[in-house]
Amino acid sequence: MKMLTNRLFFAAASAALLLASCGPQAGPDTAVAPGACDGVAAQPLRDVCILAADDMEGRMVGSEGGERARAYILSRFEDIGLAPAEGGYEQAFSLTRPVDPADRDGPRQDLTGVNLIGVIEGEDTSISMVITAHYDHLGVNADGEIFNGADDNASGVGGLLAAAEHFLQHPPRHTVVIAALDAEEGGLDGARHFVANRPEGIGEIAFNLNFDMLGHNEDGRLIAAGSYHTPELAPLIEAAAAASSITLAAGYDRPTEDRRDDWTMLSDHAAFHMAGIPFLYLGVEDHPYYHTPGDTFEIIMPEFYLGAVDTAVDVAIRADAMLGEIDAARRARADAAP
Repeated sequence: MKMLTNRLFFAAASAALLLASCGPQAGPDTAVAPGACDGVAAQPLRDVCILAADDMEGRMVGSEGGERARAYILSRFEDIGLAPAEGGYEQAFSLTRPVDPADRDGPRQDLTGVNLIGVIEGEDTSISMVITAHYDHLGVNADGEIFNGADDNASGVGGLLAAAEHFLQHPPRHTVVIAALDAEEGGLDGARHFVANRPEGIGEIAFNLNFDMLGHNEDGRLIAAGSYHTPELAPLIEAAAAASSITLAAGYDRPTEDRRDDWTMLSDHAAFHMAGIPFLYLGVEDHPYYHTPGDTFEIIMPEFYLGAVDTAVDVAIRADAMLGEIDAARRARADAAP
């Protein structure tokens, strides 16, 4: 986006030690040094560290860095035992983008994006929850500066993988689809393609839970957007907030004159929303590192991030438990639509 776990860890002191273990402390404009991620013990932090390293070259869609990020995420899918969707893990799609992102009216290039999709079958396979996080970012600019995209959105991918691990260890009531989406930056192309080309065998999509920027907020606050459109989700947010180690607050989903104060269309959940699928978007408000070369692993706040991941997984657990109710609300609104 962009405005702006497992319950196994950590007190503030140990989280600070984990960050220190990533190597020499650097300023926020310095990316992680090679091998520095080896000392990161908490898996979500390690995922962010690796995906935001310089060798990923900012994970631009269609780039070699994006391909390396995809290979890492696929290795994590396989390591945790996540089964592929029918047709395989990879869902390729075509898109066009400006050759120079700063010149949107200039020459364009054809690119191939790739979504990565795994499936955890539930007891009830008739409906599913799709959990999403985009893995692409902005690449390298003309001056050679790398936009590492630690918070945006390596942090969301770390949360996505934590949710997958939870449901593999604790089978869900309903089918859970794990989707690491490509080409969010610049057009939500991966999400749009996924919604238009849903994998076979996942049932009816009843709900989308989208993670985009979970790792940096000075006030310790994570936002849950989406209950304005689906009021039945408000009690879920309230219950998750009461159990959370951080502040979870509903908001940023009402129509407003300033579109940046309404996050409904600002990340991949927009594609689901446009298809009539209820969503919750979890993310932080804008911070000074957003869409700058300063969005490196060093700006991730370990205690907050691990709390946000834990909360994101808890929201997913609660959504699975009430997915039938969410689906009934979705159907009722569809039937009432003109």
